[in-house]
Amino acid sequence: INAEYGERSTRRMGFTRFVEMGRVVLVNYGDDTGKLGMITDIIDQNRCMVYSPETSKAITEMSYKRISLTDLKVAIQRGARPRTASKAWTDAAIEEAWSKTSMAKKIAAKRRKAASSDFDRFKAMVAKKK
Repeated sequence: INAEYGERSTRRMGFTRFVEMGRVVLVNYGDDTGKLGMITDIIDQNRCMVYSPETSKAITEMSYKRISLTDLKVAIQRGARPRTASKAWTDAAIEEAWSKTSMAKKIAAKRRKAASSDFDRFKAMVAKKK
């Protein structure tokens, strides 16, 4: 849309997943692959602190290359301690919200398919033919 002089453009920005406090992330590399976390602090342009209730350490330093940003976000202040982050995580019901996203459904389907036996695949093929 071409905005005339003095008018505001109504275009929306295409990118919506920003690295910010409270952004829920999915760990995609390392020992914690497949686990959810939340950004609690930004160190620099390459690293951030991630809180995750599923890992051995509550808050861990991670590179942006090891995480995938999701659409979910929790209201939290910068540099939140583990107890504060845990309370915000449970209050926002992230696990429930995550299970409803298309990204989580695709990951679950991929895991089911990888875990299925040869006979399960055969039954699915026969059911598809009917």
